[in-house]
Amino acid sequence: MPAPTPERPSERRGAARTTVLWATLRDALPAEPADVLDVGGGTGGLAVRVAELGHRVTVVDPSPDALAMLARRADERGVAERVHGVLGDLADLGGVEQVDAVLCHGVLEVVTDPVAALTALAGCLRPDGVLSLVVAQRYAAVLARAMAGHLVQARELLDPATPPAAAPRGRRFTHEELRTLLGGAGLDVVSVHGVRVFADLVPGALLDLEPGASQALVDLEQAAAVRPELFPLATQLHVVARGGRP
Repeated sequence: MPAPTPERPSERRGAARTTVLWATLRDALPAEPADVLDVGGGTGGLAVRVAELGHRVTVVDPSPDALAMLARRADERGVAERVHGVLGDLADLGGVEQVDAVLCHGVLEVVTDPVAALTALAGCLRPDGVLSLVVAQRYAAVLARAMAGHLVQARELLDPATPPAAAPRGRRFTHEELRTLLGGAGLDVVSVHGVRVFADLVPGALLDLEPGASQALVDLEQAAAVRPELFPLATQLHVVARGGRP
């Protein structure tokens, strides 16, 4: 039997990037099989994992190609009966039945009105439903652009009023801004975790050459994720909130 192919540095770095996010999401979801809405879930990398826990997942995404890949992925993993794709976006949520949990990862950055978007997401939740929100964090983006020599872009990103069109990858948020936005939408913040606090900064060569470095990076990410003073270094913020209307 051939020896397993060693993980590439990018794969080891990927584990550090996703471990904290997945652990937090898994713990936030209901213990019993529930109805979950994944807005902008694309090809289902997250939705299928959620379905494997026994939940019923509806993925809303504007890309037909992504939804086709979602269907194939769900079929290959044996959860096709629990995963349903719907062509649409945030503007189409008015006709969606209320659910126990909503996932919105990497979407709020590109919407025109974050307040309206969060209000729409809150309206999809049953009473005491869970929202899992992942957004890009502003100060990490500023730091990354400054270190790359893109000083004008770094200065522009410092401004919270910078519209998505002026930022190559959309709007960025701080911890404080997210709390204000969520409160305005009637959602109560349960927890905040920094995602990719150090994973994007550690050289790939270190993970490739230093024994035990990959696991050490995962351990470091887990410890750093709950430290508010390190949130400004996090590439993303993962917020779990509760809300919903009777």
